[in-house]
Amino acid sequence: MTTAEELTVGDVVAEASVELSRDALVRYAGASGDFNPIHYRDDVAASVGLPGVLAHGMLTMGVAVQPVVDWIGDPGRIVDYQVRFTRPVVVDPESGARLEITAKVGKLDADADADADADPGTARIDLTVAYDGQTVLGKAQVVVRL
Repeated sequence: MTTAEELTVGDVVAEASVELSRDALVRYAGASGDFNPIHYRDDVAASVGLPGVLAHGMLTMGVAVQPVVDWIGDPGRIVDYQVRFTRPVVVDPESGARLEITAKVGKLDADADADADADPGTARIDLTVAYDGQTVLGKAQVVVRL
């Protein structure tokens, strides 16, 4: 288990490269119930002025936090997770889209949640999530209980 004393602001705690395909969008639509055709039909995406079929925002958000879940080892240790969507992720029908994710320690609070039943301390993990060289999630922050 990681403690606040073992971390330093700026430490990279996780990195990942994730490929999204059109098949993944269809599977996510089925799981989430979000069948908006901008997520699977080029003609509909073009008709509303989009550059192509877009990945679901919640799919992008979920994929982005997974490296932190893997690092911390227990999704129940995530206290808070917030993002702002800044750019769409266009998923090419043949090549898909690759998300590059970096998770760095942004802030440490060794006294948070300190009580007899909990491990003391939290860390704010700042995510950088990029597609095609550009950030797609702004102020993406995950607070984890250490």
